[in-house]
Amino acid sequence: MTASVLGIADSVALGCSMRVIVTRPRLLTRAQAAVDEVVAAIDQAASRFRDDSELSRLNASTDRVVKVSPLFARAIEAALRGAELTEGAVDPTVGSAMRLAGYDADFASVPPAGEAIRLVAQRIPGWRAIQFSPATRTVVVPRGVELDLGATGKALAADLAVAAAMKAIEGGGVLVNLGGDIAVAGEPPFGGWAIQASEDGATALSDAEETVSITSGGVATSGTTVRRWVRGEAMLHHIIDPTTGLPVETCWRTATVAAGSCVDANIASTAAIVMGDRSPDWLGARGLAARLVHVDGTVYRCGGWPERAQSKPIPTVL
Repeated sequence: MTASVLGIADSVALGCSMRVIVTRPRLLTRAQAAVDEVVAAIDQAASRFRDDSELSRLNASTDRVVKVSPLFARAIEAALRGAELTEGAVDPTVGSAMRLAGYDADFASVPPAGEAIRLVAQRIPGWRAIQFSPATRTVVVPRGVELDLGATGKALAADLAVAAAMKAIEGGGVLVNLGGDIAVAGEPPFGGWAIQASEDGATALSDAEETVSITSGGVATSGTTVRRWVRGEAMLHHIIDPTTGLPVETCWRTATVAAGSCVDANIASTAAIVMGDRSPDWLGARGLAARLVHVDGTVYRCGGWPERAQSKPIPTVL
C-alpha cells in the first residue's frame, strides 16, 4: 500500500510538525479530531512555555505537595521512568539548565543567534529529588528545581494520540508523527509503515533516503543538528548533559530508535545522544534497534536495525 491510498493530514502542534495517517481515508477527519484532543490536553498539562499549564504551576509551587491531573501524572511517571531506565542520562530536572542555555520559549520563538551568554558547568539536581506518588497523584518539586517534560511528554502524546485515534475509528491502522516522535497502532499498510530515517523532519520524502518499516510500537529520533542556536560564538542545542547542566558534547549527530512504544523509543534515542560512544553497548544490551549517525556522517546500525536495502517501500512519513 502506497501513500496514494492513505489518508494523510499535516498540521502543527506542540511547536513542531504533526502528521496523522490512516489506512482508511474516509476516517481521517475522525482520527484527526481524536489526535487533536489528546495533543491539546498534553499541551495544557505539560508545556513549559504556557503560564497556565500544570507544569508551569508546579514549577512555581516548589516545596509544596501538589495534586496533579491523571494525564499530568502519566507524563511525570514517564519522565521519571526514563530517568531510572537510563540511570539519569535522560532526566526531567533539566528545566533550569535548558532555560539558562537560551531555550526559554517555544522553539519557533527562540532567536537563532544572539549575544554571548555565560554558562557554568553544574550538575543538575537529578530526578531522585522529585517526590512523586502515582497512587495519590501528588508531587513535590524541591526549591531550585525546574521540571522539563518536553522529550518524553511529546512521545507520550504520540502514544496516547494514536490510541485515541484507533478508538475513534474502530478499524484500520493509524500513524501519528509529532516532530519525529512516531507511534503506530492497528492494522498497518501492506509491508508495514515505511518510515524515512532523516536527521531533519523537514527533509522531503524521497525513495533515495534510507527507510525502515514497522508494524507496531514507535520510532523516535533525537539529535543536535536541528534544535540549535548560536549565542556569541557558541553553538548550543536542546539536549542537556545531566553531569554538567550544559548542552551535551557527543559523538552522534542523531540517534533513531525503534521500540515497543514511542515513549520507550524516545527515552532510548535521547539516552544514546547523551551516552555518546557508550550507547551502542547500552542499546544492544536492551535489544533495541537503532541507527546512529556519527558527527563525521558515518552511519552505525545496531540491535537489528536493517542494513540499507537496494529496494524498499516508498516512505510515508519522516
